[in-house]
This record gives sequence, C-alpha cells and structure tokens, in this order.
Amino acid sequence: MKLKHIYLAAGLLTLLYSCKGNTQPADDTGGDAGSAAQTPVTVTTIADSALVDYIDLSATSVFQQKNIVKANANGYIQKVNILPGHFVNKGEFLFSIKTKEAQSIGNSINVLDTTFKFSGVNKIKAAGNGYVTQLNHQQGDYVQDGEQLAVISDRSSFVFVMQLPYELRSYVKNNQNVQLVLPGGEKLTALVSSSMPAVDSLSQTQGIVLKVNSPNPIPENLVAKARIIKSVRAHTVSLPKSAILSNETQTEFWVMKLINATTAVKTPVTKGIETGDRIEILTPKFSPGDKIVATGNYGLADTAKVKIVE
Repeated sequence: MKLKHIYLAAGLLTLLYSCKGNTQPADDTGGDAGSAAQTPVTVTTIADSALVDYIDLSATSVFQQKNIVKANANGYIQKVNILPGHFVNKGEFLFSIKTKEAQSIGNSINVLDTTFKFSGVNKIKAAGNGYVTQLNHQQGDYVQDGEQLAVISDRSSFVFVMQLPYELRSYVKNNQNVQLVLPGGEKLTALVSSSMPAVDSLSQTQGIVLKVNSPNPIPENLVAKARIIKSVRAHTVSLPKSAILSNETQTEFWVMKLINATTAVKTPVTKGIETGDRIEILTPKFSPGDKIVATGNYGLADTAKVKIVE
C-alpha cells in the first residue's frame, strides 16, 4: 500500500513539473513596456530683436469744407463751364444764367431803342480752389434764385478722419505722425491735426483728423489703414507665437522646454507685447542655448517624451 502512495506522489510531481515547463509569457511581442511614445516636434530658441506694439485703425478720406455754388437769379442756365471731377481755381467762370425776364423780352427792346443794351445774363464764378464733386444742372435748365448748381470741394480741407476707440486716446496726440497705408500698399505720413468734439454713441469711437501731403490726388471716401504705435522695444527677448501655449481663459501661459534630447517640461512664462508672429517673453530668463518646442507642442503633458524632427 505504501508503494502505491509513492507512485501516486511521483506522478503528481511529474505532472506539475511538466505544466511549469510549458508556461510561456502572455505577450512577448509588445516591446519594452517601460518605453513611452515619443511625439515628433520642432524646436526653436529665443531671439533678441526690436518689437513694436501697434494697432491698425480705419481712416476715411473726406473734404471738410465744401462750397455750394448757387443760382443768383431766376432764369435759364445759358452756359456750363465745368464738369464733375474738374479742378477749378478761385474766380474761374462756372455758369451763366439768363434771367426769366430777359428770356421773355428777347431783343424787342433793342429793336425799339438800339442804344439800350440789356442782356439779362448773370455770371457765376468760383469762390475758392477745389474739385467739382457735384454738378446738379445742365445747360437749358430753369433754376430759381438760391438753388444749388454744383458743389466744389476745397482742396485745402482734404483730410483723413480716423476712428479711434476712446480707450486708446492716450496713444494719440496733436502733431503726432501716423503712418497711412492706402489700398494697394502706398504709404503716406499723416499728421494728427485735431480731434472731433464728440464720440459715436454706438461704437464709442472718436474722429481724429489726419492731414496728408500726397503728390497724387486722393479721392474722397477712400478707406486707409492708420497705424498707431502703442510701445516700442529696441532690444527684447521673444519667441514665435506657435511656441506659446495657454489655458482656455487665456490667463495662464507656458512653453515646453527641453531638459534633454527627448524630454520636454512645462515652463510657465509671462508675456509682453505681441507683434507679427512673435511674442515678448518677460519671465523667465531663457538662455540662448535653451530649446523650446515650436510645433507639435499642443496637448503635450508636463515631462512629455518628444522626438526632434527637422
């Protein structure tokens, strides 16, 4: 009986050893479980350059002073000496009006008395220099005394009016130079002349009068861009905008800085001015050799594994 128990124990030991020998790892194809996935990124370094903080506002060309040419008698327009768009000088002949009475009488008086000269024609001349921006009547029209015949826009009153948000008024002073960029890219230097005494009730903007000297005539109602300089940094540290990350409320900002060839850590930063595609970095003080992730940084966690690509 003892011999039977010995055989049974030996069989159990053999079976257990056989099962242990056939046991294999559950998964030997997954690679190194301790290695983390690497995110491909590009890197940049800080730059020391000049930055200008500015804002572009709309400015519309306008003639501030317009002379209304009016009829000086009831009658018929006998001659028109101007066309829309023409430039006229002060004292230049514009219209002639034959009075209603002269048109009715004709030459009958002259036939009865050849010594009596009566034409009944009144001449109207320009009161100042400017461009004919409106022409309301043509030859043969009947007009009444005081009726508008044309509008002459005074060339010396030509300005651009810039709409300045009232909260930015501290950045604009009288006699300050402002750069104007016309449609098409032409740049002009304008001078701040005066400010309108009221603001728009809806937009809360104030009209700023800008005087310009241009070699070429500029039409009225042309919309240009006026650049207002808010601040200038002659030498400051900056990074590309793509390197700066923020939270949803834009209250916290950070960059991903490399601490070695494959690891990037979250580094909080304080921003300064923004211009073009660069942002000034006030803190911390990065060294020229520090590598900052420029692209591929979105969504990276602190101490992320990265792979630098060209």
